[in-house]
Amino acid sequence: MTSWLSRPLAKVVFLAALLGIGLIGSAGAAPNTAAPPSGTVKSTHGAWSIICDTPAGATSEQCVMMQNVVAEDRPEMGLSVVVLRTADNKAEILRVLAPLGVLLPNGLGLNVDGKDIGRAYFVRCFQDGCYAEVILEKPLLETLKTGTSATFIVFQTPEEGIGIPVDLKGFAEGFAALP
Repeated sequence: MTSWLSRPLAKVVFLAALLGIGLIGSAGAAPNTAAPPSGTVKSTHGAWSIICDTPAGATSEQCVMMQNVVAEDRPEMGLSVVVLRTADNKAEILRVLAPLGVLLPNGLGLNVDGKDIGRAYFVRCFQDGCYAEVILEKPLLETLKTGTSATFIVFQTPEEGIGIPVDLKGFAEGFAALP
């Protein structure tokens, strides 16, 4: 598999834990036990929500588009999928939070509508889980906008990939509405 994007992850601007917005409950928790986001839900577009907050020390409100998902057969295996614009508005980032315990060297796989898009590598782990992120360059962005379903794949062993479905309904509309 290839990387989702041509830019190396070293060029990705790592924004501290979702811009400092406390959006993630427990990534491994079942959907009905996740903590509510601390930001304000500004709009909903299909399966995606736009959530905004003003982080400590920030002068303006910052927003993300996100969806929390859980593997159908493994309720302990959940992901938070987040799209955000960098503070300088020069790039959009796709960031995925996976639970602790995933196999890091295998990265995070992505399929859209049955097509293998590639893998992104985990960049950092915190108490709430491990983050993989890529800059949303035009080819990947168009694939997500026009796709109907995505599957993110995390690994617990080198051979055991767990596919977690992500609904792309509303992705294009939500992205267009992201401030």
